[in-house]
Amino acid sequence: MQLSQKESSLLNEMKEQEKLCIEKYDKHARCAHDGQLKNLFTQLSSAEGQHLSYLDQIGEGRIPQVSAAGGSIPSNFTQHYTSETPEKHDDCYLCSDLLTGEKHVSSLYDTCIFEFRDEGVRNVLNAIQKQEQNHGKTLYDYMSVNGMYQVK
Repeated sequence: MQLSQKESSLLNEMKEQEKLCIEKYDKHARCAHDGQLKNLFTQLSSAEGQHLSYLDQIGEGRIPQVSAAGGSIPSNFTQHYTSETPEKHDDCYLCSDLLTGEKHVSSLYDTCIFEFRDEGVRNVLNAIQKQEQNHGKTLYDYMSVNGMYQVK
């Protein structure tokens, strides 16, 4: 499989975004106060690493096997924060930052899916996008359980 110039450029952009996600999840895991949140960020960093591996394989001309359900992370969180504390505020900031990142990355994948000619590559990108959406939902679930995400 030979990628066009545009496809190669988009692939590089997606790889840079995945590297940024990995770096942010790792840094935020070190900063989080709640042990559940540290664990969640570590799991999400690992999932983003798998995405980067898929993109590397595409760059090498291979189409990896990936499912939309793969990489799902359980979201059965227990409430950690019952009152407003500086720690809750800090963890909320970390979650909000990463949720914004997941929204951006999901949008990037949405655009890229339409730009690749190979159906197999489009299917891989679609599966990764679904996983990114699930990551955002998992962050939302944590925030919701801990009173950090208020729908008004």
